[in-house]
Amino acid sequence: MKEIIITIACIAIAVILLCIRVIIKKNGTFSSEHISENKRMKQDSIHCATSQDREARRKNKHQLDVNEL
Repeated sequence: MKEIIITIACIAIAVILLCIRVIIKKNGTFSSEHISENKRMKQDSIHCATSQDREARRKNKHQLDVNEL
């Protein structure tokens, strides 16, 4: 029972701190969590998996057309 109370207290503290961050932060919103909008990820040319897959498929000059098979 003691562990459950400690766990609930930790979660409550985390939620309270997040609420304080929203109140203090300008416009009261969080920045985007999407990979492609992260400055550090852009510098390293890292995109989301869907975008990287799409780029890799465009670069493949020897790609077979599935519709022709």
